Amino acid sequence: MPRMPEAGERVTARELVALAAGACLLAIVMHWPLVLHLGGNIPKDLGDPLAQSWQVAWDGHALAHQPLDFFQSNQFWPFADTLAFSDALVGYAPAGLIGSGPEAAVSRYDLAFLFAYALAFAGAYLLARELGLGRGGAAVAGAAFAFAPFRLEQDGHMQVISSGGIPLALALGLRGYRLRRPGWVLAGWAIAAWQLSIGFTLGLPLTYLLATLGLIALVVWLRGARARPHRGLVIATVAGAAIFLAAGLLLSRPYMRVADAHPEAHRTPADVAAFSGPPWILFVAPAENLVWGGATAPLRDELTNVAEKTLFPGLVILALAVAGLTSSSYPLWLRRGLAVAVLALLVLALGFREGGGLLWPYRVVYELLPGWDAIRVPGRLVTFASLGLALLAGAGAQRAILGGPGRRLSGWGGGAAVAGLLVLAILVEGRGLPFDPFDNQAQPKVPAVPPSVASVTPPQLHLPAERATDNRRYLLWSTDGFPAIVNGRSSLNPAFTGRLIESMEPFPDRHTAARLQRLGVNSVILHTNRARGTPWEAAATRPVAGLPLSRRSRDGLVIYEIRSPTADVGATSRSRPPSARPSR
Repeated sequence: MPRMPEAGERVTARELVALAAGACLLAIVMHWPLVLHLGGNIPKDLGDPLAQSWQVAWDGHALAHQPLDFFQSNQFWPFADTLAFSDALVGYAPAGLIGSGPEAAVSRYDLAFLFAYALAFAGAYLLARELGLGRGGAAVAGAAFAFAPFRLEQDGHMQVISSGGIPLALALGLRGYRLRRPGWVLAGWAIAAWQLSIGFTLGLPLTYLLATLGLIALVVWLRGARARPHRGLVIATVAGAAIFLAAGLLLSRPYMRVADAHPEAHRTPADVAAFSGPPWILFVAPAENLVWGGATAPLRDELTNVAEKTLFPGLVILALAVAGLTSSSYPLWLRRGLAVAVLALLVLALGFREGGGLLWPYRVVYELLPGWDAIRVPGRLVTFASLGLALLAGAGAQRAILGGPGRRLSGWGGGAAVAGLLVLAILVEGRGLPFDPFDNQAQPKVPAVPPSVASVTPPQLHLPAERATDNRRYLLWSTDGFPAIVNGRSSLNPAFTGRLIESMEPFPDRHTAARLQRLGVNSVILHTNRARGTPWEAAATRPVAGLPLSRRSRDGLVIYEIRSPTADVGATSRSRPPSARPSR
């Protein structure tokens, strides 16, 4: 009969090696054949992943060349702190040091995407092991957290799928406190700080989670025997918390400056309500889900902002979590605590209806907790609920592995088989539609990179630019040298930039050329192969005689050089000072 695991059972080096290999293998298999097309294909779609590929590339560029002006990115010229217009993925900056140019940026993003899934599996596995589950139950917990059905819709949001640092930080911290090893505690705080650096979408709720757990621990200690605390653990806790808070304060400064400079950065109740939904969104799966996509289509068709309202955690996971509530693998207080936390988080993930007042729990959080009014999408809290469900599902799996009252399972073979079948069931339920090698919509081919414009004098404006898809491509292509560009695409898209691009519809003419002169824009690059059906369809044939610009063509690009009204403008506008602001 398999032995009941003990809390914090020693994880051997061999197990860690097997865990790393298994986590990477699962990430590759679940997103096959991405690994065969690194740099050529990209997960999910040609939307946010293109812009996020640029983000990671910029992070590495800034780390190497301008660490003191890290957030002064090349998008949305002439605004400042433009990397802080969305979650900055700072934690991936070291990866951005490797390679250069658009193809390297996509390759790097593809690998980071696979890494994020592998880390989610490994982090949840190690947390489950620390809480007392055996290898089989922990494997189920890892699969339930990393490959729940709702994650398919989030594959285009690196800041959301990069959640493995949450369970890993908790696992390391718990191990440190249990074994009285300050080094593990400090490592847990360091991982939490790294998770925070990915973005505040998950980082802010993680901050409140850690504060809540710390408060609970303090209350338990005060109500108990009040044994003298271990000095090393106290020092490690204070030092680790200081590192975490320092990281948070440092990262929040550019976001606070952006909020002051751009009123539209604040999320109004109407913004949040647009991404909120009724309770049944918890039973809606993404359209590409192999098992539940078609079955939940009638519900999904009734939704707006569908990508943020498909929150189904998986039927297999839910059934195992219910079983886990009666499993002796966890103490009763932990099972009850996880259940309460999951229910509370699922309720919060629904958001609120505008005008509903404080009867909606999320509205209370939105109104009272500092920083929460900057979060636009309540549904992303399902990531934390998913972790609680995964831990309970692991306990339910552990109960099945150990067998029923008659203990009919015997030896490691039977337990491993049960665990393997449960993991397989979770993976099948969380799988996307089968990939068509000739028309792979789940991993589209990255658009061909046009001829380099790195030598064209910045700041540059790329046209056409009325579509978000255009601007995301220009961002990716700008990783070739990172010239300052007026274009950009983030969670915050400044109204000024939108109005400027709209005013450029007659370009080139005297009015638009004069306005670009006044702003200090030195070049306009027209992508003729993308201009059909846009206001710039005939721009390449419009006369330029008498205008303060020159025009030349190169391999599908028409490049306009704007002559500066004074001799020194071209020199001073090649780079954007951090304090630059456009005239309104």
